[in-house]
Amino acid sequence: MSLRPPRSLRDLSLRARLTLSAALFVLAAVLLTGLLIGTVLERFVRGEVAGRLDLQIAALQAALLSPPPPDAPPREGPGRGRRPPEPPAPALARALAEVDGAPFDRPRGDWFWQVELEDRILARSRSLRGRALDLREDAPRLGGGPNRLLTGLGPDGEALVLREQEVDLPGGREARILAAAPRGTIDGPLRDVTLQVAATLTGLGALLVAAIFAQVRFGLKPLDALRTALARVRSGERETVEGRYPAELEPLQRELNALIEQDAANLRQSRLHVANLAHGLKTPLATLSAAAERLPEPETRARLLDLAALMDRRVRHHLRRARTAALGGPVRQRTDLARHGEDLAATLAKFDPRVRLETALAPGLFVAVDREDLDEMLGNLLDNACRHARARVVLETTQHGTQAVARIADDGPGLSETEIDAVVQPGRRLDETRPGHGFGLPITAEIAGLYGGSLALGRAPEGGLEARLALPLSAPAA
Repeated sequence: MSLRPPRSLRDLSLRARLTLSAALFVLAAVLLTGLLIGTVLERFVRGEVAGRLDLQIAALQAALLSPPPPDAPPREGPGRGRRPPEPPAPALARALAEVDGAPFDRPRGDWFWQVELEDRILARSRSLRGRALDLREDAPRLGGGPNRLLTGLGPDGEALVLREQEVDLPGGREARILAAAPRGTIDGPLRDVTLQVAATLTGLGALLVAAIFAQVRFGLKPLDALRTALARVRSGERETVEGRYPAELEPLQRELNALIEQDAANLRQSRLHVANLAHGLKTPLATLSAAAERLPEPETRARLLDLAALMDRRVRHHLRRARTAALGGPVRQRTDLARHGEDLAATLAKFDPRVRLETALAPGLFVAVDREDLDEMLGNLLDNACRHARARVVLETTQHGTQAVARIADDGPGLSETEIDAVVQPGRRLDETRPGHGFGLPITAEIAGLYGGSLALGRAPEGGLEARLALPLSAPAA
């Protein structure tokens, strides 16, 4: 089985081109919109997390830079002396612990902060539970600008985003504040919103593509109407392209009607020439036949009359070919095969009552053949069948694809394959005892070929000769 090669873009219809190009544009627009919305949402969520961490850092920085509380007076105790003042570091640690608010103060929470002083941890959030944050020097950054976040690992190895702040303390000391949030505070909302945005944009894109398809169909509807009108002209139902069309198609309609009118004028001129030629040839033939009728010798008279009849038949045949060529082919012909077959069968039955002519004609078969040519082809075949039949002739019509097939069969002696090849040659007769000139079957085959049909001869189931005349069907009425 051969595979059909893929169609190129140049082979696509106008409707497919417009729909495909618009669909690609919508797809690109939806993807770009999704990327822009995702970027804006990521910046917004990152800014919110960074802002929350900055608030905690600011509170811790304020606690570091606030004046230390006055030393508590020494207290007396049994067996104890006066208590010395606390060192500065524990005082700072107590001050920092007072700003350990939600959500950093949850013992098993995932928001953390810690303050480092001179390479040691001065204070940390309760959520760390005595553990430390791991911030590597080569940790990648998340985003840029003022809301840039660092990435690191939590005490249990969980992914974190962090903000860092260096603070200069009195006395030349330097502290570092770290505030961290779980990476999921950014990824989770972004994932949820991204899924919703993707579903919304997908639905919007599908609606846009459907609307574009409907728009293309509506916009190209006048072209479909124009094609239908041309088909009606082609099938012979109309003489011109009728109907109202948009302004863009009106010039095309006028040009088509002008071309059709010019073709009709050429056709009328050709028919006139054919008629003049027929008159110029038939008049001398009629004169020759009249002169032959007056000849005294019977043998010479019969021979000249036969020759005159043969010449008349050949002249009519070639005039018919010229008329068919003038019609521009069989496209605009529309002839009812069943009706003409019934009429010919009824006529022949009257002239030869010894033959029973059976018909089985399918209704609704219209052939793209001139009615006179159809009558001559069917007449030749039926006349030949009746002359050689013993008692029965069959005429059947069927449809095979784009052709109508007329089957004419008789119960006569039939022909061999060699004889069949001989009878389709002009002037060849197998039975000289019967009237005729041997041009019936060749003329029928030639006329059928002019219309794109064919004539096939063979052995009939009835016992005699079977002729299958295949003719093209006319374009259906639009």
